Order: sequence, then structure tokens, then C-alpha cells
Amino acid sequence: MSITAAMVKELRERTGSGMMECKRNLTEANGDMELAIENMRKSGLAKADKKAGRIAAEGAIGIKASDDGKTVAMIEINSETDFVVKSEDFSGFVNAVTEALLTADVETVEQLSEVTLANGESVETTRRALIAKVGEKISVRRFEKYSNVDGGTACYLHGGKIAVIIELAKNDAELGKDIAMHIAAVNPACVSADQVSEDVIQKEKDIFTAQALESGKKPEIVEKMIAGRIKKFLSETTLEGQAFIKDDKMTVAQLTKSKDNSVARFTRFEVGEGIEKEEVDFAEEVRAQASA
Repeated sequence: MSITAAMVKELRERTGSGMMECKRNLTEANGDMELAIENMRKSGLAKADKKAGRIAAEGAIGIKASDDGKTVAMIEINSETDFVVKSEDFSGFVNAVTEALLTADVETVEQLSEVTLANGESVETTRRALIAKVGEKISVRRFEKYSNVDGGTACYLHGGKIAVIIELAKNDAELGKDIAMHIAAVNPACVSADQVSEDVIQKEKDIFTAQALESGKKPEIVEKMIAGRIKKFLSETTLEGQAFIKDDKMTVAQLTKSKDNSVARFTRFEVGEGIEKEEVDFAEEVRAQASA
């Protein structure tokens, strides 16, 4: 059967694949459009499986809040290169999954993978199809969601790479955004000093003690020095103790108190944090390809 340009065009529109791949699959399917699509989907699954072991440390974060401000969600989706991240296909996938997450009743990435998107396909099926199209590993890494909170929520996304969601005791969109921006910039460890574990505090005490004893000062002086250092450490690492980035004359705790509000919790994502990236020696890679 003769494969016409119109047939190739239709298959490209339905699959998003390249012209030559569409023509090849139509030829192999003897012009059967549905069979060609089925074969391409099967091929896509195989491609996805082959790329499963590769490192995907680039990516983007999707973030969305419900209209009533009672639910907020964010998700990190990774790829191998920033080039793919900037594509409309990748950003469309991130947006679609974020939208679905906001209303989905899921607790794990595995459960989310079975959720149906607006296109009628599951997250997992859509992910695998995207891998086949862009030629890179795509992974849904993690998500966080605050649902039906009693107070209010807020979110902030910086350049698609750093995102924060927070829960406030009372709904205050402006205050919430300001604090979310602060968290994105300063990266506190937790909300308040009472949330810092005793192990962490003891470790800092041991370090400060060793440093203070070397000074040769009296034990009572050393004790006061350590107490001061711990206080400073807690003020620098906890949200409430930090100086507010928009007005360093007040702490975040003082800011929220002035608004008769408080932060119940927050979550901060940064793309690729904790992922060990593969170090590539490009000169060696070029030499290897040339010798091959």
C-alpha cells in the first residue's frame, strides 16, 4: 500500500513522533493507522524500559493551589537534560500531572502513576509516551500535598526549580507568599526551635565545646559561650528565628505575630537535590566517539 503524505501527517499529529518514524511504522503496518499507533506505543514502552537506569537530575516543579485556598500541591518531575525541561511537551506533562494531583486521593508516587489525566491516559502511560518522544528518561520523583486545611495555604515557585508550599493558622495570601518566598531563598530546616532534634543540638554543642575549650577560658565562661552559640544556631536554622528577608529588623516569628498568625508547616523542593549527578568528561567522550 502506498504511504501518502497525508497519512504521515495524521500519524504525526496523533503520536507527536518524527516524520521518518511515522513513515517507517506506517510502511511496516502496511498503511494500517491503528496498527502503526499500537506498534509505536509498544516501541515506546521498550524505549522507556531501556532508559529506566539512567540518571535524571534535571527537571521542573509544578505547583498549584485550589480556588478556596484549602488545598495546595507541588510535584517534582525529572529529566536527563535541561533542554528537554524547556520543551512544551515536558512542561505540558508537568502541568497536567500537577492539575491531577490537586484533586487526586493519593499518598505515593506509585498511586499517582495510575491516576487518569485530562487526556484520558494514566500518568504512567503518558510518561512512557513522553520518553519515547523526547528520547530521555522522565521520572515523577516526589510530591507533597496539604489537603483541606483549617487555616490557609500559600505557595511560591521560583524559576521552576525551587518551590515552597506552606500552611498558615489563618488564611492570608499576602503573608503566605512573603513567607514562602523567604523559605525559598533562605531554606530553613524547620519552623521552630522545638522541632530541632536533640541529636542535632547535641552535635552542635560538642563542636562548640571543642572550639571553646581550645580558647583556654574558664568553664563557666565556656558554658555561656556554648549557650550563646546554640541560640545563634537555632535562630539561623529555624524559620521563626530567621531575620525576614524583606525586613531584617524583624524575625519571621515577629512578622507572623504582628499579623496574628503563625506557620503550621512548610515543604521546600529544589530540583535535583539529593540526586547524585553523573560527571561527564566531554573531552574524553569526544575522543571515545572519534576512536570508535
